[in-house]
Amino acid sequence: MTIQDPIVVVGAGLMGTGIAHGFVASGHAVTLVDTQAPALERARAAIGKILSDGVRLGKATEADASAALARLQVATSLSGAPHNTQLVVETATEKLDIKQAIVREAEALFGADSVIATNTSALSITEIAAAIKTPQRVIGMHFFNPVHKMKLVEIVRGLETSTEVVHRVQTWVAAIGKTSIEVNESPGFTTSRISALLGNEAMYMLAEGVAKAEDIDTSLRMAFNHPMGPLELGDLTGWDTRLAVLQYLHQTLGEKFRPCPLIIKLVKAGRHGRKTGRGIYEYDDQGQKVPNSGIRPF
Repeated sequence: MTIQDPIVVVGAGLMGTGIAHGFVASGHAVTLVDTQAPALERARAAIGKILSDGVRLGKATEADASAALARLQVATSLSGAPHNTQLVVETATEKLDIKQAIVREAEALFGADSVIATNTSALSITEIAAAIKTPQRVIGMHFFNPVHKMKLVEIVRGLETSTEVVHRVQTWVAAIGKTSIEVNESPGFTTSRISALLGNEAMYMLAEGVAKAEDIDTSLRMAFNHPMGPLELGDLTGWDTRLAVLQYLHQTLGEKFRPCPLIIKLVKAGRHGRKTGRGIYEYDDQGQKVPNSGIRPF
């Protein structure tokens, strides 16, 4: 494995954009794949802004930023990516059938020595890998949002994941300046189980009228030194994604993960968070939280 090895990232949402930035900024050629051309345009602009902010903050030179952006290519299908790709990272929605379809296509297109990683935050790596004939090459590579600020990557072994693949992914993670932990597959891994419980309980507190949304978030930031409160984090992640994770954990781990009805109500109302402009809070056209906009159910 060398820094020149091409990388493919599937999905141009928040996570895919952040992961693509991490690799291009570290010297890799990256092809970002999404079926929606406008999403690719937004992702390229967002990556350019992160790089420009790095220059403004003195973390990189203009030449570095320009070179990094030049290493980014986009495509509307996996067939448009280089066939000598060494790592594919899929960041599609948390639906098993969609992830399995991407993994099957990646197996058919790329060489047997390439690694197929999934950025799922809760789904079974083993079940995703079972869709193909070479499950040993499938691994969980769970990044955190915003990727360019968060230092951890969970590396998750499925039942068939080979040790060689684990070591290769550990090398890639280190090369982009992040810390990895190795997790044996379990529903929710380590971080998603804890985060799901925390966010779900915060929603129950909000629904019960224990405190305002702003005060619940402030309590976690100030008392426990969290960089973001659990309701703010849910808005950032997306309540549709949070609900899918909780439903899966409820199914696999039991009652303590039953989704708060307020989350279900938010998702039905289309208040998914920052990406829709409304969640627990409301957001302006620049994605900035509108002051005093937290919902008060009771």
